[in-house]
Amino acid sequence: MGYTVGQVAGFAGVTVRTLHHYDDIGLLVPGGRSHAGHRRYDDADLDRLQRILFYRELGFPLDEVAALLDDPDADPRAHLRRQYELLTARIDKLQRMAAAVEQAMEARRMGIDLTPEERFEVFGDKDPEQYAEEAEQRWGGTEAYAESQRRAARYTKEDWKRIKAEVDAWEERYTALMAAGEPAAGPAAMDLAEAHRRHIGTWFFTCPYEMHRCLGEMYVADERFKAYYDAMRPGLAEHLKEAILANAARHEG
Repeated sequence: MGYTVGQVAGFAGVTVRTLHHYDDIGLLVPGGRSHAGHRRYDDADLDRLQRILFYRELGFPLDEVAALLDDPDADPRAHLRRQYELLTARIDKLQRMAAAVEQAMEARRMGIDLTPEERFEVFGDKDPEQYAEEAEQRWGGTEAYAESQRRAARYTKEDWKRIKAEVDAWEERYTALMAAGEPAAGPAAMDLAEAHRRHIGTWFFTCPYEMHRCLGEMYVADERFKAYYDAMRPGLAEHLKEAILANAARHEG
């Protein structure tokens, strides 16, 4: 009796409508009919369907599939070579598109909408998004995080240059302060702690003293942040934390 159209559709993962269409255009005419006139497919039909689907998966249009299966002069190897070339070109194009999308996603994640060349020009070999994923995990649901995203998304290359210049100048002043032996609770260190807080508030998000305290504690507790600050000068992370706490006490007291 053979297989019904519904059974074949289930086997092959295609729709009944597709099989009807293949029959209508003569691409896959079932080998038999039931007494009621319903389509019945035999094993040879299933084998042909498998080959049809193979060529379709490779992107061949139906008329070329028919030629490959029915034209005795058709050279399947020549068709496959041509299709291989087309697929290779398509894969290359998709890979380039994927790379471009990935670059755009990375640029947008922290709002840094710069080309790779512009990033290198502004940040050099430093990664401005080194802690982006962790920041999103820690504070992604907060208003401060949302505010920083909104602000950063508007910044141009020139804005990022100004931000970087401010950071570099602050680092130079703080390392010089430590080299001079200034105490963390002294006025010079507290003034630079206040400059640190104002820089955050100016460029990224409102940073009240309580939040600044939390940041200071994190600079010591989190090994990655500690390594970042201590790379400027050993002990800077702890010194800055104490300066931040002293500055907050000075302004809130």
